[in-house]
Amino acid sequence: MRQRGTSTTAVTIAVILATFLAALDTTVVGTAMPTIIGTLGGLALYSWVFSAYLLTSTTTVPVYGRLADMYGRKPIFFLGVVLFLGGSALCGAATTMEQMILFRALQGLGAGAVVPASITVVGDIYSVRERAQIQGLLSGVWGVSAVVGPTAGGLIVDHVGWRWVFYVNLPFGLISAMLIWIFLHERVPRQRRSVDYVGAGALTLGVSLLLLGILASDGAGWGSSPRQSWWLALVGSVLLALFLLHEMRTAEPLLPIPLFKHRVVSISYAANVLMGAALMGFSSFVPPFVQGVQGGTAMSAGATLASMSIGWPIGSTLSGRLLVRCGYRPMVLLGSGLVLAGSLMMAMVGSDTPQPYIVAAVMVTGLGMGFGATSFLVAVQSSVPWGERGIATASIQFFRSIGGAVGVALMGALMNVGLAEGLAALQLPSGVPADASSAGVLLDPSARGSLDAGALEGVRAVFAQSLHSVYLSIALVSAVGLALTLLFPRVSIDERQEREAPAGKPTNRDERREL
Repeated sequence: MRQRGTSTTAVTIAVILATFLAALDTTVVGTAMPTIIGTLGGLALYSWVFSAYLLTSTTTVPVYGRLADMYGRKPIFFLGVVLFLGGSALCGAATTMEQMILFRALQGLGAGAVVPASITVVGDIYSVRERAQIQGLLSGVWGVSAVVGPTAGGLIVDHVGWRWVFYVNLPFGLISAMLIWIFLHERVPRQRRSVDYVGAGALTLGVSLLLLGILASDGAGWGSSPRQSWWLALVGSVLLALFLLHEMRTAEPLLPIPLFKHRVVSISYAANVLMGAALMGFSSFVPPFVQGVQGGTAMSAGATLASMSIGWPIGSTLSGRLLVRCGYRPMVLLGSGLVLAGSLMMAMVGSDTPQPYIVAAVMVTGLGMGFGATSFLVAVQSSVPWGERGIATASIQFFRSIGGAVGVALMGALMNVGLAEGLAALQLPSGVPADASSAGVLLDPSARGSLDAGALEGVRAVFAQSLHSVYLSIALVSAVGLALTLLFPRVSIDERQEREAPAGKPTNRDERREL
């Protein structure tokens, strides 16, 4: 249902600002985290900072998506901005890693509403052919802002202080919320629908326990033994299985289970799980390599990560233009192939690898993300009517975030296990702990002098090896993603079919005869 009386330009500007906000949070925080760890300590809790954010932003996305279909995009977007900005302000004031993790979780509660609501608004106010180009433009804006983000983040961290990387979110969020509140005028269909709060509770608890089990399995958790951690993961997995059974039986499911019957939608969701894991793997574990292993600064780490944001808008813009001509399948295959190529390049880096090579690997991955993300999103949005577009779009974000949350947790556990085994084998000087805190010294330039040259090189080699195992896991995930996209059907954009789709029933694009 396309909205009448909406100032399209003003709303588009608001969505662009919200995209800019999300890009800044992802790239600036990723750049700043090595310095934050060096200041607050707690390298063993590194993954928790990302996972707490991803946990709350992931499990709330389906709830926000359903609420957006019931009450409109506007109030949900506004609520998300308020929560996100409140969490940003508190993150900037954090004095311990525990506080940082808690406030990042609050940020995630807001992000779970802001990102999918923004994308859904675009789906509402533009036609399907315009939507492909606008989504490419928005991804390009994400990329441009993300290029600024790591560079600006490095400058802020090096010259002002890491706390300001969170405060920078405030003006953009306020302007975006104001524009949406004033210029977005919705006509929400009057219909009696309910939110599956039981399913939401089971999903949140299940994912939380699963992540807690993964994060604590390496002994880095808050008081959890390995046996307890696996019990947590097992209980979480059982709850998620029960959640799926509940969703198949409830009248108003939290996740659009019937949509999984369509190949376009189901493959898009599954591929976004793997894409999210690869994306968070690069965003979370490339900066520590540049800053910790290669001895770079926050500025150099940010510049390296920014190359992903150069490739992403190029891929998104080209994808938006080529989708109408080529259809979805060639674009998603190209995107998955490029992500795998970049991952394999990163898996071959060493401590003496030139930085331009790492920049190229990250850029190729970003190019693939741009092609894949835009194509999957437009394919799903074009497969459902207005009344289901909110939850369908939110589900794309949900599956990408859940992949990132579980992926970064597993990769963090893999890194910590490698650090523990490698540091235990080193003969470190008396008084130097053989745990992750020793590797954490590498992330703080002012503290590197606390280790003698021999110990410093030993710790650096162990850190490099533990990160190398992470990069191999990213390559494996990317390979599975490419194999999955080979199953994507050959379909073309058909706006007439979208307009005629009956309310509440998705179009069977994927059931059309393959071209």
